Amino acid sequence: MQYGKYLWGVLQGDFGHDFNGNSVSTLIATALPYTVVLALSAFVLKLIIGVCLGVWAGLRQGKFPDKFNLFFTIFFLAVPGFIIAYFSQYLFGIKLHWLPISGVRMGFPIAFIMPAMVLALETASPLARLSRTSLVDVMRSDYIVTATAKGIGPQRIMWVHALRNAFMPVVTYLGLSIAALLGGSVLIETIFNLPGLGGTLNRAIETQNGPVVVGVSIFLLLFYLVAALIVDLLYPIIDPRVRHA
Repeated sequence: MQYGKYLWGVLQGDFGHDFNGNSVSTLIATALPYTVVLALSAFVLKLIIGVCLGVWAGLRQGKFPDKFNLFFTIFFLAVPGFIIAYFSQYLFGIKLHWLPISGVRMGFPIAFIMPAMVLALETASPLARLSRTSLVDVMRSDYIVTATAKGIGPQRIMWVHALRNAFMPVVTYLGLSIAALLGGSVLIETIFNLPGLGGTLNRAIETQNGPVVVGVSIFLLLFYLVAALIVDLLYPIIDPRVRHA
């Protein structure tokens, strides 16, 4: 009965109360804006870095851009995010004094530049590799060869025919990565002392505050499911073949 009442409350936006009597929904609502700002900022930076690097490498296979993309991908996949975060704090915060190393006292965007960049670099490498691989596969397709044989210019082939189809797997990854950024912000928010969902979840784990852990986890799961649904709805818009089918 208790479990059924809890699920019914979740459907109504009520995630229960923590051990101190505070509403978990209120805690989520208070922390959510900080996480959304961080996740969206990191998403924009990730999109710019990953797609630009991937397209640059895909158009110049075997040359310096392609090799640089491979190095970028391997490096940021191999180096843990907390190492990048601590190095950024030491370099840009302590040594150069360009950016604050923690907290939100400086406000947006200053306080979010460093954590957003760290989170973006940590997650941009798979996007760069995926963009490059998808573009290379599309450029080898029969319809691209046919369009080239008909005398269509390379710029039109790239922007009208190739990129649109190459972005299908990229859109899938981007849509799901938005929700993943919310979950991945747990470590970054903790290191940079941001009062978002990640910091709230980490403090709840440290204090063994179960209702908050469960509430935040369920909220992140629901957000992930909504993001997956939006990606499915975008397919027919991006690829007419899906709509016709």
